[in-house]
Amino acid sequence: MSDTLPSFDDTTDFENADRGFLGSLVPGVVKAEDGRVIWDNDAYAFLKAECPDTAHPSLWRQGQLSARQGLYEVTGGVYQVRGLDISNMTLVEGERGVIVIDPLISVETAAAALALYREHRGDRPVTGVIYTHSHGDHFGGVRGVLPHRTEEGVPILAPVGFLEHAVSENVYAGNAMTRRASYMYGVGLPKAPDGQIGVGLGQATSTGTISLIPPTVDITETGQQETVDGVRIVFQLTPGTEAPAEMNFLFPDLRALCLAENATHNMHNVLTLRGAVVRDSRIWAHYLDEAIEYFHGQYDVGFASHHWPTWGHDNVVRFLAEQRDLYAYLHDQTLRLLNEGWTGPEIAERIELPPALEKAWHARGYYGSLSHNSKAVYQRYLGWYDGNPAHLWEHPPVELARRYVDVAGGPAEAVAKARAYIEAGDPRFAVTLLNHVVFADPGNTEAKEVLAGVYENLGYGAENATWRNFYLRGAQELRQGVTGEMVDMTNPEMSMALTVPMLIDSIAIGIDGPRAWDDDLTIDLVLTDTGPPTDAGERHRLTLHNGALTHRVVAEPRTPAGLTLTLGKVQLLGLLAGKSPQELGIGVEGDPTLLARLFSYVTKPEAQFPIVTP
Repeated sequence: MSDTLPSFDDTTDFENADRGFLGSLVPGVVKAEDGRVIWDNDAYAFLKAECPDTAHPSLWRQGQLSARQGLYEVTGGVYQVRGLDISNMTLVEGERGVIVIDPLISVETAAAALALYREHRGDRPVTGVIYTHSHGDHFGGVRGVLPHRTEEGVPILAPVGFLEHAVSENVYAGNAMTRRASYMYGVGLPKAPDGQIGVGLGQATSTGTISLIPPTVDITETGQQETVDGVRIVFQLTPGTEAPAEMNFLFPDLRALCLAENATHNMHNVLTLRGAVVRDSRIWAHYLDEAIEYFHGQYDVGFASHHWPTWGHDNVVRFLAEQRDLYAYLHDQTLRLLNEGWTGPEIAERIELPPALEKAWHARGYYGSLSHNSKAVYQRYLGWYDGNPAHLWEHPPVELARRYVDVAGGPAEAVAKARAYIEAGDPRFAVTLLNHVVFADPGNTEAKEVLAGVYENLGYGAENATWRNFYLRGAQELRQGVTGEMVDMTNPEMSMALTVPMLIDSIAIGIDGPRAWDDDLTIDLVLTDTGPPTDAGERHRLTLHNGALTHRVVAEPRTPAGLTLTLGKVQLLGLLAGKSPQELGIGVEGDPTLLARLFSYVTKPEAQFPIVTP
């Protein structure tokens, strides 16, 4: 990471972060019904002090800004609650009540945010909800603002494709993503100068109850206009940017522009370290450029779902132009170097931002980084393989580590050499060497402690919050073993939002293929009540063959299934939860033992698997 920083004398961000302050939640703590603390912003009070040696000064500054908590007036009729979750909740006053934009992650934090707004602005009813995009920190708390189902007549607006993308991310690779997210966000680390000091995009993720109410109004095209509680809104669809389904929108009568999570006060992730599908930085830049032109002259303030607003039309245009250039430059320069034959790690070492972007605080790599984002662009176009046959069929980590340690002269000699690299100022190779020792000799406590110390120092020096958290959580695992809570992304509403094909996919992903190699079975699911009325009677054929479970919709089956189940969506969820067809009142035709055979091959992954140890 570059040592070139913008001027700390520039206090514009601090002035904007404090502008419009009306009051805060005191104490800044939110608890679940059982008394468990699910959000504690007061734990970051230490950030008011000067930056210590255990933190990068630029990241410390970002933490000081992001830790501000309270209700803020953005412009007449537009308010934000910041510092009660990783994301912001924005509230727009209408004729009868208030429209809520992005109700945070948890029901509890969203309820606290709405209560704080009402304390200062009156007990206005919620008359509309807008989800800017399909990530959980922008819809999970919706039950905190609409506790009674969908409250008759309250519209919920979202970009087309929202529901599918909101739930699918948590199905296919959800267990691994959630585990890695605990490292990315520093779950289990103390909130302290030598621990978790934020995540760059905000301070932390709340750990309360996640909910989901499906949208009632889809935004399907740029230029679509809707009026909610007397408030006019003009939308710009931005699919494939920060999220697969996302949108910016303008309140023309309030002269306020919502930028969702497409332009925040940091470099964002092209590929998040928890893991995801690689985002398209080229199309991201395109939609930011489109926003500049499409909404030109129609706003005086731009606000987003994270961080603080930017006031002044020209200031917002400059901000958007620099964010646009950031993602375009990242994309194009990675492709230029890629086409010259450089590999992902080589590009990450060579690529540099232009001086004007290097000096922009909002382009700093607090959440994404130039290093891992350039590797993500490489991955998007060329994948994991760099073309060198030496890397085509390498040993897996433990076997490779044993051979490296053997070449180094054994564990003791490898640790000694690693210490020498540390003393020589090369912690990056020391980490590589020590990691091999730990994987080759997991019981080597000396290697673990030395490696933990290097991780700790690398974390203290990282400007990127998620790098810091990964380093410090890695050190914690080496010293304490596998620890830390994980956010529970499973709940009835999330499950109900899954389509039937997604639910079947969740079974297929869990099939232990080798155990199922020799089995051959067919099961039909005839659905009675899912989705649109046209889904009623839909027949899904599941085929287990050669250890693979596949499925398709069939109208008139050419051959009978070994088992046919006639059931509704709730009953299907009950089957997946372990209940029998008899308990659930499911219609059964054929051999009922086929269902037990199928489920006997389904495995459940270990949620708390190790990451920095074998």
